[in-house]
Amino acid sequence: MMKAVVVHGAGGPEVLKLESRPMPVPGKGEVRIAVKAFGLNRSELFTRQGHSPSVVFPRILGIEAVGIVDAAPGGEFAQGDMVATVMGGMGRQFDGSYAEFTCVPATQVRRLTSTLDWEVLGALPEMLQTAWGALFSSLNLQAGHRLLVRGGTTSVGMAAIALARRAGADVTATTRRQDRRGLLEMLGADRVLIDDGDLSKSGNRFDRILELVGATTLEDSLLCADRGGLVCMAGIVGNTWTMPNFAPMDAIPNRVVLTSYSGEPEDFMAMPLQDLLDDIAGKRLNIKIGRVFSIDEIVDAHRCMEANAAEGKIVILV
Repeated sequence: MMKAVVVHGAGGPEVLKLESRPMPVPGKGEVRIAVKAFGLNRSELFTRQGHSPSVVFPRILGIEAVGIVDAAPGGEFAQGDMVATVMGGMGRQFDGSYAEFTCVPATQVRRLTSTLDWEVLGALPEMLQTAWGALFSSLNLQAGHRLLVRGGTTSVGMAAIALARRAGADVTATTRRQDRRGLLEMLGADRVLIDDGDLSKSGNRFDRILELVGATTLEDSLLCADRGGLVCMAGIVGNTWTMPNFAPMDAIPNRVVLTSYSGEPEDFMAMPLQDLLDDIAGKRLNIKIGRVFSIDEIVDAHRCMEANAAEGKIVILV
């Protein structure tokens, strides 16, 4: 038996129930991972709230994990390998990482080597994958590009600032709070704008825009793009899913490209994860971790995420 957090029906953080569950049995082509840590993600919050109609309860949530290989019947990994995994149906189509053990397809597992603590490693897979994919896959960010990270104090926003600075971009980040300016500058932002919802009126224009607030600010972000610019929506921290009366011919400026990014296992497998881990360990890449909880504190952790109170990625130690 194992300890697991199970959701039997949609609701507030209190629907996350710590239970004893049978250990999952891996089939050929699967890997059973002894989970050491995992990060919390807003998609899990939305699923818990009932906004993921494809998810059938009861379900063990969790779209990412780091840990140790416990079993791999197909021989893809050796017992004891340090690994990371994300997405691919975790916590949605099948039970995810909110547990002591999880089984996932071997095709979405990466072996890694690191001396970083589990609480640091647990914060990284999905956060780095989303930031990396949005910047370099959707936005095709290059050195010298003027980048706006709208939602700079989100976990993905902070990672994106660090990654974009590493790539040689000129980085502007936004926050709604004056007291977070120093944090964003420490992470590598060349300048910080206080977001009042009308950034386009400032006259600042950008080659690339990473939109993490979502539908509530997307139209204004489109107006911040210079001609030939790219805007990528990769987050919904504004908690609004749709744009009423959206008229693309009016909202999207002439010769500005709008795209989105949500990530997939293939992107995770292709990104330079080990290089990024080495840069973090060597203090060449500055990644901000938020609060750390134990799995027994999962309800408090979800409350913290819902309140946007972590100021960085929330990590659960198992």
